[in-house]
Amino acid sequence: MSTVIYPSPIYGPVHSRRLGLSLGINLMPSDGKICTFDCLYCECGFNKDHRTHTPYPTREAVYSALEKQLIQMHNDGTHPDVLTFAGNGEPTANPHFAEIIDDTIALRNRWCPKAKISVLSNSTFSGKDSVRNALLKVDNNILKLDTVDPDYIRRVDRPTQPTYDVQQIIKNLKWFNGHVIIQTMFMKGDGTDNTGDEYVQPWLDAVKYIAPMEVMVYTIDRETPDQKLLKASHEELNRIKSLVEAAGIPCTASY
Repeated sequence: MSTVIYPSPIYGPVHSRRLGLSLGINLMPSDGKICTFDCLYCECGFNKDHRTHTPYPTREAVYSALEKQLIQMHNDGTHPDVLTFAGNGEPTANPHFAEIIDDTIALRNRWCPKAKISVLSNSTFSGKDSVRNALLKVDNNILKLDTVDPDYIRRVDRPTQPTYDVQQIIKNLKWFNGHVIIQTMFMKGDGTDNTGDEYVQPWLDAVKYIAPMEVMVYTIDRETPDQKLLKASHEELNRIKSLVEAAGIPCTASY
C-alpha cells in the first residue's frame, strides 16, 4: 500500500485538480499524521500506521519557511494560484492555526497578492471560536461534509472524537453565513456507496440549509488505505452536481 506523507511545513508547489498551482502548507509534523478523522480513503493512510514522534511546526517555523519559498517563487517569476492548508491531517488542530493564518495573509499580500488562501478542513473544529474567526479571513474556507448519515460517518470518516455530532457540524457550517465551500467525497466499494438518493437527498437538504458559496463534489484520485474502494462515475458525480446547481448553488465536480 502506497500512502503520502508530506514534508512540513511547506511542500510543492503542486498542480491541484481543484485549485490550480498550489503551494501546500502542512501544519502537521513531517514524520507522521495527526487527524481527528481516520478516513478509509485518506491518501496519507490510517492514523495508526503513521504515528508522529515530533511536535507540530511552530508559528515561527511556518512563517520562515513560507516567506523563503514565496521569495524564491517571486524571484523566479512564478506565483502560486493558491496557498493551501492541507497535508498530514487536520490543519485546524495546530494550536497556532489562527496566528499562522494572520501571518500567511501578510506574506501573501506582500509576495503574491493575487493568490487565494485555501483551508481544507474536515470541519471538526468549526465550532471553536479562534478557528471560526480565522476561517472567516481566508478566501476559500473549504469544509468537509461527506454525508449526514451517522452510520456512514462512523464506518468511513471514522471520527476520533467520541463527541462528534454531524447535526452540530451542520449548524457550525451554517454559522459562516455563506462564507464556506462544502467539499464532499463520493465513492463506492467495500460495502460503501453514498452516491444514491438514500444518501444524496438528505445531504442535499443539509447543503441547502447551510447555503454555501460553492460545493465541491469529488471522488478518489489517489491510492487509498482501503484498497477495495472505487471511484464514483462521471455520470454519478454529474447527477449530484446537477442537483446542487438546481438548488441555485454553484458546484464543481472533480473526477
